Amino acid sequence: MGAPNRNRRKYDRPSELWDLERIKSDRALMNEYGLKNLKELWKAETEIAKVRRNARLMLSGASSHVEENKGLIIDKLSRLSIASKGATLDSVLDLNERALLERRLQTIVFKRGMAVTIKQARQLITHGFIAIEGKRVNKPGYIVDASTESKISYYKPIEIRKKEMAAPVHAETKHEEAHAEEAKAEAAAPEKKEK
Repeated sequence: MGAPNRNRRKYDRPSELWDLERIKSDRALMNEYGLKNLKELWKAETEIAKVRRNARLMLSGASSHVEENKGLIIDKLSRLSIASKGATLDSVLDLNERALLERRLQTIVFKRGMAVTIKQARQLITHGFIAIEGKRVNKPGYIVDASTESKISYYKPIEIRKKEMAAPVHAETKHEEAHAEEAKAEAAAPEKKEK
């Protein structure tokens, strides 16, 4: 009996690794959900692909315990708030990676207003400022189920403030302001000469 394969990946790479359209959409998802690298996205895609594959098996009737397994799939997805209680296997086939990315702790912390940006949410989690039911959780990719979503809080007190960012000053605006100052100076200069 051989040793277990410890190098087995928890995700599948895309078959077309260098497809430009896929790369653009993956980058957009990474920015939207504050993912560290493509592996995090590929893990979500792989998990959803497994769920959809199981749903297809149930619909094809290839599994012997269709109703029992159907209930298990729907219950798990509704417990994670990925699908509603009354969901059907057909609706499970419509799921995509966004459904799972929405349930990540990082996304929930950001959407609940506990962090100003999605990247700040990741930083708060990894530095130990976020807890679920009073227990510190330092994994941004932790999948939060519906029952514990309301129990997310700060583990340590922290003050999160939005920085007031000044509007960017463009070169044209600076140029216009310089002309306005010169015009004021020229207008004031003749008045001084008259006195």
